[in-house]
Amino acid sequence: MRALLQRVSAASVRVDGQEVAALERPGLLVLLGVTHEDTGDDAVRLARKCWELRILDGERSCSDIGAPLLVVSQFTLYAETRKGRRPSWNAAAPGPVAEPLVDRFVAALRESGASVHTGVFGAHMQVALVNDGPVTLFLES
Repeated sequence: MRALLQRVSAASVRVDGQEVAALERPGLLVLLGVTHEDTGDDAVRLARKCWELRILDGERSCSDIGAPLLVVSQFTLYAETRKGRRPSWNAAAPGPVAEPLVDRFVAALRESGASVHTGVFGAHMQVALVNDGPVTLFLES
C-alpha cells in the first residue's frame, strides 16, 4: 500500500462537476494506492502513520490538532514506467480487491477520531489543492 501525503491549506474533489469532498482548513491530502499483496493490517498501519505523522505546522500531527484528511484512491501510484513510454498498471490491485482496503484505511482513520473526507472510488475525479510548504511525502506499508 502506498500513500502520497500532501500538507494542504485547502483541497477538494469534484466528480462530474459536483464537489464531493473538501477540506476548508489545513490538513492532509492522502492519495492512496493498493497492490495485490496488501491486507487490512497494512491499511490500519498506514492509516495510523498518516494520522500520527508530525508534518503539520509546529511539528504537529493530525492527531495532535484534529486536522482533517482527504483520502483519494489513486491506482496510478503503482505505475511501472521503467520500460517504454506507456505505463503499466499491473502492480495496482483491481477494484474488487482495492476498494475494501481503501475503505478499511478510511475506517481506521475514523476509528482513531479523524475527520475524514473521501473521493469516489473508481470515478474520474478532479482534485484541487493548495500545497502548504510545499510538503509532500511518499509512504509505503
